Amino acid sequence: MAELGPVGWPPAPIRTQRLVLRESEARDRAAFIELFASAEVGAYLGGPRGRDELERTVGEVPGRRPGVFVVALEGAMIGMVTLDRRDGERPGHVRPEGGEAELGYMFLPEAWGFGYAAEACAAALGWFADEVPGEPVVLTTQTANSRSIRVAAKLGFIEVERFEEFGAEQWFGVWGAGKEVHRAS
Repeated sequence: MAELGPVGWPPAPIRTQRLVLRESEARDRAAFIELFASAEVGAYLGGPRGRDELERTVGEVPGRRPGVFVVALEGAMIGMVTLDRRDGERPGHVRPEGGEAELGYMFLPEAWGFGYAAEACAAALGWFADEVPGEPVVLTTQTANSRSIRVAAKLGFIEVERFEEFGAEQWFGVWGAGKEVHRAS
């Protein structure tokens, strides 16, 4: 995915009622490895990655780049929210030229079911709307991932289309910018 730019990065930590969205720190490395090695987390993302590979390849301060928020609860990383530019070559766009901001999120299984994903994503979307007013944000998830689709709906994403990608049917939605949708063929 392409970097988000142009936005003011890194933002000051974003505080919600229960969470803090912040830039990655060295203390987050173990949680990043756990997140990407988790079979439950990887179920709709192409599967888990090998822990040995992750130990070798994950940097000292993982995920430190524009658009990556660590989601922390009581100081400990429980997940991440990303905002990247959607590759114009992939299916699913709301602008003919593509390149929309795309929201992604991953949380450790022990953080599931408490509303953290919706709370963190809403905060990231609010920050983004202030940084780039009127910019639409898209989200893609497998249609089989009913939990993710519920989060998207709770956040106000509207389904635009479904398509096949990565060997599975994908749900594609848009948020913001008045929800004006111009499907790219």
